[in-house]
Amino acid sequence: METAIRVSNEKEDDNVVVNRYPKRNRTAVEFYIKESEEKETRTKPKKAKNKGLGQKKKKDTSNDNKGVVVVSNDDASSSKFKCAARHPVLDENGNLKYVISNMCHQCQRNDKGDVVRCQNCQTKRYCYPCMKRWYPGMTEEMFAERCPVCLDICNCKGCLRDVRPNVKEKIKFEPSADQKVQYSVYILHVLLPFLKRLNDEHIKEKMVEAKIQGTSLSKVKPKKSMSRSDERMYCDCCKTSIFDLHRSCPSCDYDLCLQCCWELRDGNLQGYKEEVIFQFEDPGTEYLHGGKSKRNVVNGSANLLQRKKKQNYDWNTLDDGTIPCAPKSMGGCGNGILVLKHIKPGDKVSELLESAESLLKKHKLEEDMREMPKEWCTCSEIESDVADDDQLRKAAYRECSDDNYLYCPRAIDIQSGDLKHFQWHWSKGQPVIVSNVLETTLGLSWEPMVMWRAFRQITNVNHDQLLDVSALNCLEWCEFFKSYTEGNFDKKGWPKMLKLKDWPTSSLFEERLPRHGIEFITCLPFKEYTHPRDGYLNLAVKLPKDSLKPDMGPKTYIAFGIAQELGRGDSVTKLHCDMSDAVNVLTHTATVTPNAKELKEINKLKLKHKVQDKKELFGSKGRDKAKGADPTTECKQSNGHGSKEEVFDEAECKIDTNQEDNGKRRSQRTRQNRNAERKVKAETPSDSEESNNEDDTCVDGFDLEDGGALWDIFRREDTPKLEEYLKKHFREFRHVYCRPVQQVVHPIHDQTFYLTVEHKRMLKKEFGIEPWTFVQKLGDAVFIPAGCAHQVRNLKSCIKVALDFVSPENVGECIRLTEDFRVLPQNHKAKEDKLEVKKMALYAVEAAVKDLKEAKGTKNEDKPTQTESVKREPKEGRSNGRSKKRKTVQ
Repeated sequence: METAIRVSNEKEDDNVVVNRYPKRNRTAVEFYIKESEEKETRTKPKKAKNKGLGQKKKKDTSNDNKGVVVVSNDDASSSKFKCAARHPVLDENGNLKYVISNMCHQCQRNDKGDVVRCQNCQTKRYCYPCMKRWYPGMTEEMFAERCPVCLDICNCKGCLRDVRPNVKEKIKFEPSADQKVQYSVYILHVLLPFLKRLNDEHIKEKMVEAKIQGTSLSKVKPKKSMSRSDERMYCDCCKTSIFDLHRSCPSCDYDLCLQCCWELRDGNLQGYKEEVIFQFEDPGTEYLHGGKSKRNVVNGSANLLQRKKKQNYDWNTLDDGTIPCAPKSMGGCGNGILVLKHIKPGDKVSELLESAESLLKKHKLEEDMREMPKEWCTCSEIESDVADDDQLRKAAYRECSDDNYLYCPRAIDIQSGDLKHFQWHWSKGQPVIVSNVLETTLGLSWEPMVMWRAFRQITNVNHDQLLDVSALNCLEWCEFFKSYTEGNFDKKGWPKMLKLKDWPTSSLFEERLPRHGIEFITCLPFKEYTHPRDGYLNLAVKLPKDSLKPDMGPKTYIAFGIAQELGRGDSVTKLHCDMSDAVNVLTHTATVTPNAKELKEINKLKLKHKVQDKKELFGSKGRDKAKGADPTTECKQSNGHGSKEEVFDEAECKIDTNQEDNGKRRSQRTRQNRNAERKVKAETPSDSEESNNEDDTCVDGFDLEDGGALWDIFRREDTPKLEEYLKKHFREFRHVYCRPVQQVVHPIHDQTFYLTVEHKRMLKKEFGIEPWTFVQKLGDAVFIPAGCAHQVRNLKSCIKVALDFVSPENVGECIRLTEDFRVLPQNHKAKEDKLEVKKMALYAVEAAVKDLKEAKGTKNEDKPTQTESVKREPKEGRSNGRSKKRKTVQ
């Protein structure tokens, strides 16, 4: 008996390999393979170790059997061939023989029917249920041509956890020698003011120490601190990190930073403020939807901000500047004298400053990337037809402003010379949006269930036990992700908006999700800044390997979302300000569309919310009399989370099924309401332009096919006015348990507020400021500069991955934020954010000095670097070429 392996010569079937015989004990299997690979699939003759194994293959050359390779039974089944099953089986004669394997690589099962075999590797095969479930974007022909394993996008459990070496190689990012010189010069130029300031601070404290010791400045020798490199030292007074010079008590090891030393000598200690106790009383679920609260809970009462009983701290410095240890009530011993200590060896700061200034004199201005003339920005001149520019996205409507448009290149169009263009916008504190970054990856799925199967518990002892994790506390994984795609409603019919934040912790992201970690790093644009390990302009990577590093990510955010602005319980990230730069990538979206019945219940509840808000937030007379606001805005502001779309009466709450299905009538009615408001308010042309923008920023005006999140990012220079507005209107917002906000410590760092469309309109009317507002689409990477307050609302269920980094341009802003955080109350959550930016900057300068000293010779000016050669290209040609390409894709 012979086994027949048929090779199809039909051209149309050349790319489809299907096994129609799922049983393992068949000795004859017909499947299609490439005729060109016929020789490779034949079993080679083997020496006669067992009888019958030395027979050669025979090819039937008859016309009827053209393309059929005939293999002797013993040869085909007794010896293991490439696509054979793992174990031999008994045939009808009782002999052990190998058969064609039908086990699916994805599910590791062979009982699901037909499988498609890969012609490229000839070893992997996938069953139809797995193909449909896990790879909906691939056709049967695509599986036959190159399977997911060959494409490095397989999302089976094994491939997600054991990453292939060739995939790991894709995230290596090493700058050239010329680029290192260029970047090092840039770092020194940008950080030189910081280094001078740091040196002046050290000299200032050493002069005080010289006065205390009665000696000269040159003879002051601080003692060596005994801190280890793998531990982080903080000031025991203001909780700010200490990286070098400080004072410490020899008796109790109480450490004090230099800033606290100066404030204490001035009699104005700002870094130690009393703890603030926030009391939140749960009023019950009925209160959430306009009902009465529980007994013993007064309606309208919310977070009762209380301060601990103020203590009189008897902590004063001596006349010569000597600082005794803090009293016991502040964590010290009250007995010792704080001595000056250092962590860095010798006068490290002054030596680095001298080296940096010397190196900068040797390098010419051509190597200085800090100077960014306007002509390097191809989109700097705002023209009338700028809306057609593929590199710009309009995000604001400010009068007499040249920053209403944000730089928005497409990932695949970015060239090495575009780093200059990015830096031009980035140095001005402007956000940057890079679209379609997922096009630069291999294409691994970010489906929530794919991430779950990579993360869930396993029993294989060969894997790291860090993979042994429990399910979510709020819901089981399957139920959580089912609600992610289908939505979840409470008993009243109100949408539940759950969020899984900062998951997993950054130290475990690449251990628990190794394949997704590589995919994320691959998609990051401008890796000089964003690469978490090799980004030369990312100061966070400059810390020593054995040091305790801050939590910079990457982190995953999985959140439910809905297009309609609910007013209560929206899927939002409230207004806040990050201490470092960040890049946020939208990797997956799922549209949750309530049906007509659900929408009807939602709108009924929103009416109850309006009545409750009018009573609790604005008083019985409404906002116009209670707050002195424009009467036309009465009740348009729901509760700090409402929008103009929520201005409707009882008649408008009657939901028509067709209307809710397509949303067109609702859009028209909303636009009619806005047009009526514009006529009443007699807006100026600029206001009218703002209203048009409102149409764009409202959900009905957006193309939500790819959009997932609505962003508002404020300019740094607008922060004081933004804080002033929030202090004025804070009682119009709700927070924990949906209770009205009664008090704030810091309007931004508290992360208590979310500004709705109505609040943004009032903000512009009262203070003349507005944020950059835009929709983040699937595959968009949003760059947020440090110090820019921002907020986000999810229009769909979203999976985002974010990474923090520290750019040289924003070191000064990071230091300013550090100083803001240190004066917050001791138990404030923002006070715990420890970036150690001064330590990063110092190590960055040290690395730049080292690289410049090691560089052989000077840079050849006649041979430009890759960046210089690209940036000399004609601006018009490059811009027009990309623009045409973009428009074609769109």
